[in-house]
Amino acid sequence: MLEDIISTFLVSISPIGESRAGIPFGLVSGLPISWAFLAGLLGNLLVFPIFNFLINQLDHRLWQFHNYRTISLWMMRRSKKLIGKHVSRYGFWGLMIFVMIPLPITGAYMGVIGAKVFRIHTKPAFIAISIGVTISAGLVTGVSHFIA
Repeated sequence: MLEDIISTFLVSISPIGESRAGIPFGLVSGLPISWAFLAGLLGNLLVFPIFNFLINQLDHRLWQFHNYRTISLWMMRRSKKLIGKHVSRYGFWGLMIFVMIPLPITGAYMGVIGAKVFRIHTKPAFIAISIGVTISAGLVTGVSHFIA
């Protein structure tokens, strides 16, 4: 059971799946619904502090290098294009709703980038992304439970 909890956590913290993949993985692995939800939610909630710290450190140390700057600007443009109209118009609530939708390209990673692009302060961005991740994890858990 511990291996399944750790695997669910790791899938949920990964940028490929987040809790949208982690929670169903945990349920299919045989975890009780509460454990799958908690492991998936915790993994996905940790995305903000880890990824935000990583972006800040990389920008501070590597912005001077052309390749890093090019990739970083591409990611920012992509994020702005995907969530621009929602976050620029509704701010906190737009960011929360964007992260809440359990679809590909939405989620905590893109939310962190979007918060940086639209200069939403760290604390409100963390709260918006956390609420969005929690609602998304609840939706995914409910749907996965009734489908499986």
